[in-house]
Amino acid sequence: MNNQQQSLQGILSIAALICLAVGWFNLFTPEINHLLSRKVFYILIGASFFIQAPMLTNKNFVYGMYAAAGICVIGAFLPESSNLAWVKTLGLLAGIILSLSNRNR
Repeated sequence: MNNQQQSLQGILSIAALICLAVGWFNLFTPEINHLLSRKVFYILIGASFFIQAPMLTNKNFVYGMYAAAGICVIGAFLPESSNLAWVKTLGLLAGIILSLSNRNR
């Protein structure tokens, strides 16, 4: 199961990066670019963090990774005009930091 989880997590991460690149390079209409790079990207990253959480070797980071995943997904659904729209970026940064902190040295 662990190998399948890693594969799924990798696929989600690559799909998220593709969504981000599409938005940066304006490959579609402005509405589609915005949806992919500002909404779908964070949903996919949140899903990737959620799948990665139980695989963390430092069990102290598991709940933090779940929180980062939830913040990314919830933040993706907040309107851009909201004062809380920045929380999705906070979730992304927290997930990246937790993921990098978990790496073997």
